[in-house]
Amino acid sequence: MPIRDNKQASRYELDVEGGVAFADYRMAPGAVTVNYTEVPEALRGRGIGAKLSAAVLEHIRAEDLKVIPRCGFFAAFIREHPEYHDLLAEK
Repeated sequence: MPIRDNKQASRYELDVEGGVAFADYRMAPGAVTVNYTEVPEALRGRGIGAKLSAAVLEHIRAEDLKVIPRCGFFAAFIREHPEYHDLLAEK
């Protein structure tokens, strides 16, 4: 699913069936801090949060950046998907 980087709002957005799932972020040199993810209530329970998270991480990888997950859902997604562990910024 293609996401859009809404730089003005500092969030990645995913259009889904008339709603928008999003991940708020903060940019820093070489890293993206994901602070919060949101899926509209009517769309929850369908894996959209996971699709959003994967798309965000793929975008971060394509931009050759690292990620700092501050959102609990997003951090749990990364923990459960070792293919993204290389994107974690060193602490």
